[in-house]
Amino acid sequence: MKKIVLSFLFSLLFLNFTKAQSSKNTLYKGTIDGKINVTFYIKAEENPCTADLMYTSIYRYDKSGGWIQLNITQNTKNENQFALVEHGFSGMMILTKEGTNFSGLWISPDTKKQLKVVLKEASMSKKDIESYEKKLEKVNYENNDC
Repeated sequence: MKKIVLSFLFSLLFLNFTKAQSSKNTLYKGTIDGKINVTFYIKAEENPCTADLMYTSIYRYDKSGGWIQLNITQNTKNENQFALVEHGFSGMMILTKEGTNFSGLWISPDTKKQLKVVLKEASMSKKDIESYEKKLEKVNYENNDC
């Protein structure tokens, strides 16, 4: 009986741990300035310390091959608003989530250029997710490794 109870408790602990460690991976396709095609990959995970969501993300201009890492902050007063700052502060976006899509502005560092951003959620296969995860890991390593 003791073994059964211990097994049950261990199973509950394991299920809670895996649930807390889950993430949501989302692909978005859209445009900046209505004519520049872009792809965004955003990974949302629960912060183990606060239970708030934390985001890891990359995006690229579809005609170029390079990915740009984004630091994402969610507005605590309006959970549908996000600030996305490009690694190296080469630009930033203020986006509002509307259903499963985003819209807002891309802003240059000197604030002289402000371009409209429209993103729509796109579907991904399991293979796509693995591919984007590798790209995200590579960009994060390149930008943040010692």
